[in-house]
Amino acid sequence: MSELDLKRINTIRMLAVDAVQKANSGHPGLPMGAASMAYVLWTRFLKFNPADPHWPNRDRFVLSAGHGSMLLYALLYLTGYDLPLEQLKQFRQWGSKTPGHPEYGLTPGVETTTGPLGQGFTNGVGMAIAARHFEATFNTPEHAVVDHWIYAIVSDGDLMEGVSSEAASLAGHLKLGNLIYLYDNNSISIEGSTSLAFTEDVGQRFEAYDWQVLRVEDGNDLDAIDAAIRLAQAEPERPSLIMVTTTIGYGSPTKAGTADAHGSPLGVDEVALTKQELGWPQEPKFYVPDDVLSFFREAQQRGRTAQDAWQQTWDAWARAYPDKAALWRQVVGGEPGADWESHLPVFKEGKIATRNASGKVMNAVAAYLPGLIGGSADLEPSTKTFLNDYDAIAPGNYGGRNLHFGVREHAMGGIANGMAVYARLIPYTATFLVFSDYMRPAIRLAALSEYPTVFIFTHDSIGLGEDGPTHQPVEHVMSLRLIPHLDVIRPADANESAGAWRCAIRNREQPTALLFTRQNVPVLTGDAHAIWDGVERGAYVVSEAQGGDPAVILIGTGSEVHLALAAQKLLADKNVAARVVSMPSWERFERQPQDYRDSVLPPTITARVAVEAGVTLGWEKWVGTQGAIIGLDRFGVSAPYETIYQELGLTPEAIAERALAQLQRG
Repeated sequence: MSELDLKRINTIRMLAVDAVQKANSGHPGLPMGAASMAYVLWTRFLKFNPADPHWPNRDRFVLSAGHGSMLLYALLYLTGYDLPLEQLKQFRQWGSKTPGHPEYGLTPGVETTTGPLGQGFTNGVGMAIAARHFEATFNTPEHAVVDHWIYAIVSDGDLMEGVSSEAASLAGHLKLGNLIYLYDNNSISIEGSTSLAFTEDVGQRFEAYDWQVLRVEDGNDLDAIDAAIRLAQAEPERPSLIMVTTTIGYGSPTKAGTADAHGSPLGVDEVALTKQELGWPQEPKFYVPDDVLSFFREAQQRGRTAQDAWQQTWDAWARAYPDKAALWRQVVGGEPGADWESHLPVFKEGKIATRNASGKVMNAVAAYLPGLIGGSADLEPSTKTFLNDYDAIAPGNYGGRNLHFGVREHAMGGIANGMAVYARLIPYTATFLVFSDYMRPAIRLAALSEYPTVFIFTHDSIGLGEDGPTHQPVEHVMSLRLIPHLDVIRPADANESAGAWRCAIRNREQPTALLFTRQNVPVLTGDAHAIWDGVERGAYVVSEAQGGDPAVILIGTGSEVHLALAAQKLLADKNVAARVVSMPSWERFERQPQDYRDSVLPPTITARVAVEAGVTLGWEKWVGTQGAIIGLDRFGVSAPYETIYQELGLTPEAIAERALAQLQRG
């Protein structure tokens, strides 16, 4: 390593050390140990333009080990992104663009939100799938408008997490040779040596996943790192894991190679000793030599040159293939086709499970939504989520729009999130609602980061019947509603299902969870477009009281709306006027103006009954202290679903009785 290279690498290290020390919080060890590999990647390989962080043909870099965020922030600042040095000095502080873990949409150049270990690993797989799909869709023999790599730095912790195993298995199966991960193999975790709990042969595991595994024995050997990356690029069909042996906290005289360097500041005295060890000035803090900054800032000109050359290729390609160029603008721009809504199906009388209706909606609009791409966790025959006119993505055949995720719910969520941030796709996932627990971390990160991922959940209640309580979601609907920035929509019928999809596709600023029934439910009468608008607003009057102003309001979601409609008739026989409100989405209803909410749920009508085949907690918000809630504060049971509803008290008669009891108290 030359003195100049060492000086530049030490600049990265010491920016991280000073930032963590100033914040008195953070993880200095990873940036110190991984600085050399990051330096090689960012200065010799990574294709990016700091002036345009969203240039479509840039390489993607994911710091899956998000706790080492100062490594990324230092590189973003040095290479000229809109992240001034002052932001590094505000590391982990209120209002800064340098939070403790990288956050998508906050910091220029951060490709995805990482922190929970394994998520970034999985997001990278999603990006690689999306890139392969784009290559197959847009590249021509004369023009490669999609030509880039997906890189990541991953840690011991990432590779311990099960989600990374799920994602690695699928990546190997799909032969994603555009995926190159550098493994910061420092053998230290927070508790001490990784040998306390992690003694497997990682290389053999990844070889079994059909990855190319390369090894660099010295994490400061720049030429060896360079050679390994070149070998990875030369492998067309296998993703590559480059195992780089590093020393956590490199340069710290007493803490290097120990857990003490992992998750705490080095301390004032140790910082001074480290600077002395590395031949670094004690003052000023956040010192960046002029020649070092000039060197890193050359990335700006390289980026402009690379993007200009690509733009020339793109322009020539667009002239030769105007239809492909139009498709590019639609998909990359994230704008659905202008007339896609006109193709939403309208359902007439009869009965149909909302999962089946959802499948019909998806296939009706797929041709007009080229960014709609996804699949299920080995449950497509049950979730009805296959796009019939399109191939499945498979090894060597990436132009399809159906993904077989296998039984990998957690990775499925993270992969879809990676696809959502790769470009403005409309990625969707599908599984049973009860298994949303298996993918909750990915759902939460989609909501936190405002990825437009669509999470489809079928078999949404005890209505799935005989599979029993292990497969019957009870607390799951309410649990999803607890996640901020997630729209949860549980439609009551086929037309509400079309409206739910309309909402999900229109909303490109946050994720949506769509919850569908296994059992058949009646199609609601009335104008379908009015029903869609009602779903858009989260709640609406699905059936008004007959013969006068309503005395009581019955509120339901999903299949239970039909129980409320039946109860309305029972009450009418007793000369009690009841309004029925369908409330498919709490979140959307809460965003409506107060006057609309009051028009649906007038404050003067305090007699209210809510019914949902799930836990009752939370419904107090809509029925008030005087209202009644009919639900399930227990697990389900294995039996035909009609029997379960009857035995557990979710019946029109029970709803009517609770309504009458309220009015009698009255």
